[in-house]
Amino acid sequence: MTSRATARVHVRGTSPSARTTTPRATRPGTRSTPRPTPRPELRLVPGVTAARPRRRPASVLRHKRAPFVLLVVALLVGTTLGLLVLNTAIAVDSLKATQLRVENAERAQEVQRLEQQVVSGGTPAEVARAAVDAGLVPAGAAGYLVIGPDGDSVLRGTPEPAGAPGDTEDED
Repeated sequence: MTSRATARVHVRGTSPSARTTTPRATRPGTRSTPRPTPRPELRLVPGVTAARPRRRPASVLRHKRAPFVLLVVALLVGTTLGLLVLNTAIAVDSLKATQLRVENAERAQEVQRLEQQVVSGGTPAEVARAAVDAGLVPAGAAGYLVIGPDGDSVLRGTPEPAGAPGDTEDED
């Protein structure tokens, strides 16, 4: 902290001859003779105001900058945390998407396997074999009942009963 003051000069003694000097060892580049005028005694005079405004201490400037610095740091931390959360959410969604793709591929293989079973099981020989395995017997000749427009019914053909299950296969 600097202050400005006016100096008053007070001379000790009236003439340069009144001062006594003692001989000193001389150094190169220094004067060997005493000064022609005595040195004035300087002192501060209180109550004189400075002509220019005082400089503020650095701590005051730091205190003014502190909210701005805290705001910038808070923004940086907030942005970093936001990006971290966003990146984590994207990674989780990516893992879920990969898992769903794998499950979708497994289900597509299952559908393909079931469709192959339907195609191979749809032939008449396969249907007959499955019927025999289930304990069914082949039907005999069928008879048809035809209903006329007036509500009368007429039997066409001679129905025959199916054979017993023991005739084609041994029972359990």
